[in-house]
Amino acid sequence: QVQLVESGEALVQAGKSLTLSCEVRGRLFSADTMGWYRRAPDGGHDFVALISGDGLTTYHDSVKGRFTISRDNTKSTAFLHMNRLKPGDTGRYQCKDITVGSWGQGTQVTVSS
Repeated sequence: QVQLVESGEALVQAGKSLTLSCEVRGRLFSADTMGWYRRAPDGGHDFVALISGDGLTTYHDSVKGRFTISRDNTKSTAFLHMNRLKPGDTGRYQCKDITVGSWGQGTQVTVSS
């Protein structure tokens, strides 16, 4: 059974940085495409970033130049490095193993002004 374990909730000030992590357990991780999403008010998921198994990345326009997605295959972990955070980045972030369709539990990120 695939399990995605995310880092804990965080409260940060605007302009600061934060890194989220997502460990994939129960599956060989290295070839999987991983993504980060933010829960939308209607319960859906807004795309933030993704990284393919061979390291290709894609970002939503709102985070380009501020967020970086990366992965450490030796630790079966994906990361979202969030820089120059804004109050508008506040939300519940969830990682997804896109290859198999499994979600992490989510991490609440709150950015104060």
